Amino acid sequence: MAALAFAAFCCKPKEEAKKPNILFCIADDWGWPHALDYGDSVVQTPAFNQLAKEGVLFDQAFISSPSCTPSRGAVLTGQDFWRLGEGANLWSSLDSTLPVYPLLLEKAGYFVGSWRKAWGPGDLKAGGYVNSQPAGKVYKEGFEEFLNAKPADQPFCFWLGASDPHRPYEAGTGAASGIDLKAIDVPGYYPDEEEIRSDLADYYFEVNRFDSDVQTAIELLKSRGELENTIVVVTGDHGMPFPRCKGNLYEMGTRVPLVIRYGDKLNKGSKVEDLVSLTDLAPTFLDFAGLEIPDEMTGHSLKEKLLSKTAAQEPLRDFIVYGRERHTPAQESPSMAGYPSRAIRTADYLYILNLFPDRWPAGVPEGATHPIGSFADCDDGPTKQFIIAHQAEYPEAYALSFGLRPKEELYAIKDDPMSMHNLADQSEYRSLMDSLSNELVSYLKAKDDPRFVPSDIDFDAMPYRSGYKLHDSK
Repeated sequence: MAALAFAAFCCKPKEEAKKPNILFCIADDWGWPHALDYGDSVVQTPAFNQLAKEGVLFDQAFISSPSCTPSRGAVLTGQDFWRLGEGANLWSSLDSTLPVYPLLLEKAGYFVGSWRKAWGPGDLKAGGYVNSQPAGKVYKEGFEEFLNAKPADQPFCFWLGASDPHRPYEAGTGAASGIDLKAIDVPGYYPDEEEIRSDLADYYFEVNRFDSDVQTAIELLKSRGELENTIVVVTGDHGMPFPRCKGNLYEMGTRVPLVIRYGDKLNKGSKVEDLVSLTDLAPTFLDFAGLEIPDEMTGHSLKEKLLSKTAAQEPLRDFIVYGRERHTPAQESPSMAGYPSRAIRTADYLYILNLFPDRWPAGVPEGATHPIGSFADCDDGPTKQFIIAHQAEYPEAYALSFGLRPKEELYAIKDDPMSMHNLADQSEYRSLMDSLSNELVSYLKAKDDPRFVPSDIDFDAMPYRSGYKLHDSK
């Protein structure tokens, strides 16, 4: 009898491992390097800093496109933005036939939901989302409402969105909160003026407000005993809404903060120097949940990298590729055209290919068809207005922010992290540029970029679904 009992115990099937919860927190227009762990000692991000101590900090994380709609679509689908059809543009739609990680998790038994800004802006119904959302059901009261609705013992996936630090800002909130304007590190392509420092402080104030939302969510998980079995991810959808940042392929447009915490399963306090993309998150979540990663996803799972207890590991990739299509329809003609560009970033260099250098990267200086007016591809605000008003005094700042750009750009990132000194016209870099160009184009062709392979897709002809009435210029 004892032998039979022992045999029965040994043959009992192992209990299935508990699925991890997923809390994905994404700010709106928060970019690198605006967190203490990236060297900015002025902006206050205590929740992010604590998560970095308890998890893994990614030093070189990039978006797929520096514009809200395509960036968020790329996160949800795990695909390069140009593969999303209309979704490659701002104020577009998202094809409901594209697999998105929240709904794949929901199908596998996860309780899924979202709060505030998830995919968008745009029209989901136009893409086939009639009674559903790609990030899951919207909980208007937030994360606590979602947790209260979640059935016991069911794993969850929650998208915690925000409108911070998107413009507009309440002028002076940064300084009023105690931020020392003199301590702010003003990017080298802006005039070092108090009006701009104050504008940056207002941005910092909203970054801190988003960070407070993250802290509240962490405390909720702690109080319910869910934190240690939850993969917590905090990031932004692209760079800050300032000239030469958001909507641009330079470091402060494409590089974002990224931290991942997962209880004691990760090498706490470690830093990953690999080039990673936010398209890597969807396959990572599916991998941790034990699900098959769809072939369509171009991102790489970070699971093995995260679980590794040693630094000696092959990098995920030697380079990363990103780009942009239409942010706003800010060109004179055709009026629905964007500023299509592609970039390849290695550990040392950033190479940018501007496909239509005769177009204005920030929108036309005069006669713009977009309701914002001149330079419509750049969010309005005090910094933008100051540079325009003082262009005679600061011609370099004006040219870097709003001027025409050459077809090719090359920056030595380690020496020039702000991407201010274009090396493309120096003959000693021609061989390097040819190599980077070939590698970039080969990747784009392999990943079916409609700009580089035969396709019926015309990004410039796609509707701009914001409700603005635009006219065609002759």
